[in-house]
Amino acid sequence: SVVTPAPPPATTPRPDVPWSATVISEVHVRGYTKLHPEVPPEQRGTYLGLAHPAVVAHLKRIGVTAVELLPVTATATEPQLLERGQPNYWGYSTLGFFAPHPGYAGTPGAEVEEFRAMVDALHAAGIEVILDIVPNHTCEGGVNGMTVSFRGLDAPAYYVLRGGYDVDITGTGNTLDSGSPTVVRMVCDAMRNWAT
Repeated sequence: SVVTPAPPPATTPRPDVPWSATVISEVHVRGYTKLHPEVPPEQRGTYLGLAHPAVVAHLKRIGVTAVELLPVTATATEPQLLERGQPNYWGYSTLGFFAPHPGYAGTPGAEVEEFRAMVDALHAAGIEVILDIVPNHTCEGGVNGMTVSFRGLDAPAYYVLRGGYDVDITGTGNTLDSGSPTVVRMVCDAMRNWAT
């Protein structure tokens, strides 16, 4: 769906912790606060839950200078998981490289604003934010998988193919072609989007 344009980026300066002093905590947005007793129930497992003062204070107390977020891009659950009634919990099945995962928003449609609020709260506390972006495959699976994005646009421009079939070196059914100018441009544009 179409949403109103996001507000301009915050003016909170990004922390600049020297690498020699960096302490990284790898964090799953949903899992880190899903059961946290100090986070309001409606914010648990969300971007705002990770921005909650109790969570930020804990990260500071244990000496964390950067959080590395497991994938936060929009994902889709693969058909084989759906058939078993399981979600794609970890987020390594990217649907959209430019959009925050809507399932981590407390309010549907507010994922961009809530993501920005989370980053602003962490930056204000001196905590850097590192994103785990996975541009080596997509949620579309193999050639018989879903057609929801790149496969329908131009499969040969996005995927490594041999004889019309996906070359699967990622174990997900497909592999994005990192040598394709189309993929290189998409990855660079996505990184620029997240950084700005």
